[in-house]
Amino acid sequence: MPTHERALLERLITYDTSTEDGIRSCAGFVKGWIEARDLDVAGATHNGRPVLAVTTGGPEGCPTVVFHGHLDVVPGRPEQFSPRVDGDRLYGRGAYDMKGGLAAMMVATLELSEQTDVRVHFLCVADEESDVPGQRGSDFLVEQGYVGDFAITGEPTDMRIGIQAKGVLALRIDVNGRAAHGSTPWEGDNAILKAGEIFRRIESLPFARESSELFDRPSINLARVIGGDAMNKVPDRCTIDVDIRYLPGQDPEAILEAVRELPDCEVQVIFHRDPAIVERDNPFVRTLAEAIRGTVDAPAEQISVGRDGASDAISFLDAGVPAVEFGPVGAGHHGPEEWVSISSLARYRQALVDFVRLVPKRLEREHLRAA
Repeated sequence: MPTHERALLERLITYDTSTEDGIRSCAGFVKGWIEARDLDVAGATHNGRPVLAVTTGGPEGCPTVVFHGHLDVVPGRPEQFSPRVDGDRLYGRGAYDMKGGLAAMMVATLELSEQTDVRVHFLCVADEESDVPGQRGSDFLVEQGYVGDFAITGEPTDMRIGIQAKGVLALRIDVNGRAAHGSTPWEGDNAILKAGEIFRRIESLPFARESSELFDRPSINLARVIGGDAMNKVPDRCTIDVDIRYLPGQDPEAILEAVRELPDCEVQVIFHRDPAIVERDNPFVRTLAEAIRGTVDAPAEQISVGRDGASDAISFLDAGVPAVEFGPVGAGHHGPEEWVSISSLARYRQALVDFVRLVPKRLEREHLRAA
């Protein structure tokens, strides 16, 4: 079993799931792998992309846990879709974010299929990395009733529990200038240069200097620049996409208003996600921390992570289901040298299994304490 996650992950990496064809092929593989092990898979399509759901373990009415992951990735170089191993590191696009967690969740779901004390939903979506506005696959699955008492999203956390995540405010900003001949730029007002100034001013707004218990500051990224239509012309319009990850407790409407007050620009919201917040003393969080402590080389502090990146965990939180991010050890997600620790995959899978098996005892203790 310990090498099972690795072999499965290596296969998942070979699918370029930054493309529609790769997503469909990979989803077909995941569905086939699970069905070959005599578990039923409910498949559907949402916004043109596949969603998969498996329910196993205990009957309806039992405590219910959700394992939730995504198989889509951001684009990578061709060689990143050929997994390679260097010591304990398995390199490849999506190894850390989050095909490693997905592979371990698949194996954990299979391992837990024989127990009958806890109901387990394994959910797999293919649009977590998308910046297209609208309802996500995770929202769709929640609407279909795939909820429970607690949800775990397998995003990268290095075997720690992410109890908070920043919110997302993705903005498209059209910056206006004045056209002129390229030989006399002083007669125009260069919109591309102004867009750079606008971005710097956003970085200097008061909200950008705030911090919280788990975060040093918000994240502000200039993600895309589109401007200019001729070499010999001063550009009179430039569009920039700015990705703002704001802190729990900050007001996105106030941030948006501050950006809209900047001169010579028009602002529209492309995508918005609220921050994720779960209390440290939630009984399921404490149970997951107990399960992590039972693994080899567990981190000294399990409940300690504030995630800079947002995730679809908010889909469950919005439905009233406590949800955390919890994934294996690695680094380099969205970068050229993305990797996951092979040994942590087994520790991660074991923590998931142990967590589910500990849930009935924890709930019994909580019930007795309340009585």
